[in-house]
Amino acid sequence: MNFFKSIFGKKDEPIKSYADFWKWFQIHEKTFYKHVKNNHDLEKGFFDKLSEKLDELKNGYFYLTGMLDENTAELVLTADGNLNNIAFVEDLVIAAPVIAGWKFTALKPASDINEFAINMGGYTFDNENLFFYFNDHIDYPDEIDICVVHNDLSEENEGQISIGVQIYLENYLGELDFVNTIDHFEIIGKHQAEKELVPISKLKDFLKWRAKEFTEKYEGTRYDTNEDEHSLMEASLENGNKLIAVINNQLLNWDRKASHPWIAALILAYDGNAHNGMPDDEDYETLDQIEEALLLELNDNEGYLNIGRQTANNERTIFFACKDFRKPSKVFFKFQQNYSDQFEIEYDLYKDKYWQSFERFRAH
Repeated sequence: MNFFKSIFGKKDEPIKSYADFWKWFQIHEKTFYKHVKNNHDLEKGFFDKLSEKLDELKNGYFYLTGMLDENTAELVLTADGNLNNIAFVEDLVIAAPVIAGWKFTALKPASDINEFAINMGGYTFDNENLFFYFNDHIDYPDEIDICVVHNDLSEENEGQISIGVQIYLENYLGELDFVNTIDHFEIIGKHQAEKELVPISKLKDFLKWRAKEFTEKYEGTRYDTNEDEHSLMEASLENGNKLIAVINNQLLNWDRKASHPWIAALILAYDGNAHNGMPDDEDYETLDQIEEALLLELNDNEGYLNIGRQTANNERTIFFACKDFRKPSKVFFKFQQNYSDQFEIEYDLYKDKYWQSFERFRAH
């Protein structure tokens, strides 16, 4: 057996944990370092191998690399802006060992605007041709809605310019601040601007100021669940199937929604074709058990408020409003793994500071 191993080499052990990944990385790090240092054959010699092992952990890891200085290679692990994966990227980097000649960074860091520019598709994205202005919303005073203006945007290049601007903002602000500090943004041309243009170099300070105001306004906010009132809503869909929703009306009329700006939705698919899109008795019972287990993991004392659930068209969706998106992403992934033999499970995390996606349920 040892003879054959010496000829064909020992196969890497499967990656099942962060520790497994870093153990594998340490075995190969000197080879990887040479590829980065010499900027040679990065795709085949480093990225292909790295991608394969990261995918064994979980889909959704991305990466950047380069020499931080003459002697240090940096590996930036990124979620590419996907909220579902940010917590996993952070945890993987936290678990990294100290390896001489390497620095490991979670998420794309912020860049110095004076030393930073992107050239893509023949267009430049820098502090000379990018501007912004802020849109006020009387009904949503804490909403951070900005228009980003690129001098060269036109109908013909709108797609290219939009991609370039988004990449620029993510690198200028840093990946985490980009998702945390901006609620909505639109990319427009100079001819479409409706307000005075502000240099993009002022954006970071503006966002810091608004974030400080927001934190001070909602610090210590907690929702009292003692007066919760749930309503049962029934409707018929266009395809003839039923829709049943159980919604916390008291919560939807709360006046401090913005303190819990992240919406988390767990979606469980079942076979309900013989029941007008509704689950059968056995699935009903199992779905209720899963929901009860989920409520124990995501409780209101920690900032995870259960808005309710909707059942229709062979799916049950359970909704939470959250102070942070990290724990829900981990809990949902765990439930997806644990119950995959019973239901097809997907989940979604998105920012909705005023819970506008639930207006259809709210009693006015």
